[in-house]
Formats: sequence, structure tokens, C-alpha cells
Amino acid sequence: MTTPPKRIIVLGGGPGAEREVSLASAEAVAAALRKRHPVDLVILDEAALPGGFDPRGDIVFPLIHGTYGEDGTLQAELEAAGFTYVGCDAACSRLCINKGATKNAARGAGLRVAPETVVTAGGAPESAAIVERLGESLVVKPLAEGSSVGLHLVSGCDELAAVLQGLPPGEWMVEARVPGHDITVGVLDGRALGVVEILPTGGVYDYTRKYTPGSTVYRFPAEIPDTVTEAVCRDASTLYSACGCRDFARIDFILRPDGAHVFLEINTIPGMTATSLLPKSASCLGLGFDELVWRMCAGAFNRFQSSRTLQSVQP
Repeated sequence: MTTPPKRIIVLGGGPGAEREVSLASAEAVAAALRKRHPVDLVILDEAALPGGFDPRGDIVFPLIHGTYGEDGTLQAELEAAGFTYVGCDAACSRLCINKGATKNAARGAGLRVAPETVVTAGGAPESAAIVERLGESLVVKPLAEGSSVGLHLVSGCDELAAVLQGLPPGEWMVEARVPGHDITVGVLDGRALGVVEILPTGGVYDYTRKYTPGSTVYRFPAEIPDTVTEAVCRDASTLYSACGCRDFARIDFILRPDGAHVFLEINTIPGMTATSLLPKSASCLGLGFDELVWRMCAGAFNRFQSSRTLQSVQP
């Protein structure tokens, strides 16, 4: 006889730049899960796992975007405390939050990626050398952040030098800008969902256009040739496996005018409001928000049951 967890603890908030997005995601997911199972919604105001949870009866659904929640720190704390939780494990989260490491994994898996270099703010990198290597049209972004936080588009040596001089401390990626527009595809338990086209006004899908209503047009399913859809979905599933993802992820690409797609990044804890990109991707296959959220928990339920079974047979 199987014994399900008593509660699902949904964690939202956190200390990072994506706190407000996380709060909205956590509220939406908690509301969906409450239709089927007892849920507690817990809002974190600092980078610390709160008390009051029981690994013998609770599973955790982390929805902390970016810092602390998506970089493997929270996952490592949950693992050390013996909790079963939803989503990618600590090792995968550490890999996928780092855009450079993820691009190397993508290269190893045979995906097409844009050339890049990593710089440290304050390190006075040679702008001329970067432009000579990567070209005049460039993107500058944090090495380990999400939601297009800190995204800069630059053209030429002078603009690059000015941006680099004004960056806050930390590691940053300078990447050759690929012409085209953004597309994304969700992956659920290893299976690619539908491809979503992202068409922002002004052509740049930055933080403001992501979260300002009416500033971006979405097509789902994407209005692209079937052969392109199949190739994007195949590469998304391949990279999901190569990076050791589990339960779900969302993988972003640029679709060039010639129909080729270039990998951008993996999101291990993507936005999860009813209008976010992962639900849009799932809807292409007829999967509604509530059912999507429940299926996202399926792996954790199975892991919880397996751990209880193992404990019951130990001498």
C-alpha cells in the first residue's frame, strides 16, 4: 500500500532579483495543487530554509527563481535535510544556472551555440580583443541570472567598454548576438512539449518586455516549419538529458532567419503563472495549467514513495 506525502510545501519569494516573479509563480502553483492535495505556501525573505517541515511527510516544490533557489544552494540544503523535492537536483541546478557551463554542455551534445567569452566586472577586459573575436554586435549578461536580468545589447568597441566599466561586481558573459527571434520549448519528464515563438515589440526580449502586458506577442504553437519544430524539440530533449535535468525544464533558443536554431539557456525553475512560457508550451499539447503542475510533481511523488519503501525494508 502506497503512502503519499501529507503536504506539498511550495516555496516562493527569496532574496534574488526575480523575487516578484517567484511570488506570482508560487501563488499560482499552490492554488493549482490545492485542488488535489494539501498545500502550504511558504514565502522566504532570506536565503535560508525555514523550519517546521517534516521530510517524513512533506515534499517541497521550490519556486525561488535565480539566486539561492535556482543555483543549487536550496536544493543542496533540501538534500542534506533529507527532503524529497520537485525539480532538478543540486548538481544539475548548479550546472544550468551557469550560462557558460551550460553552453559547453550544449556544444558537447552537438547543439549550435553562439561564441562567447566570460569577463569579471572590474577586471578591465580588452574590449577591442573581444570585438575582434566575437564581432561588433554583442550581448552582455550575468553569467548566472535569469529573466534577462542585467541584459545589455551593445555595438562596437566604445559601447562595449562603457557597459563593461559600469557593470556591478561578478562574472559576466559577452556573447555574439545572433540575428533572429526567441523561441522556447518546455520539457516534461524528458519529453519536449510545444515550441513557443516570442515576438517582443522593439525586437529585444528583456526583463521589461517579459513582464509588461502587451509588450510581447506569443505564438503557441510556433508558426514555423514542422522540420524546424522537430529539430528544436529533439535538441531540447537531448540537452535536458545531457545536463541531468529531471521532472521539467524550459529551454530557450534563437531562431535565425535561415531557419537554424541556436541554443541560449536552460531554465530549471521557469516562471509558472498561468500565462508563463512553460504553460504556453504545455498548452500546445492540450495540457492545461492545473494538469501541468500536477505532472510536474509526479517524479517527486515517486521518489518520496521509493524512499519510504526503502526505509521500511532496512533492518
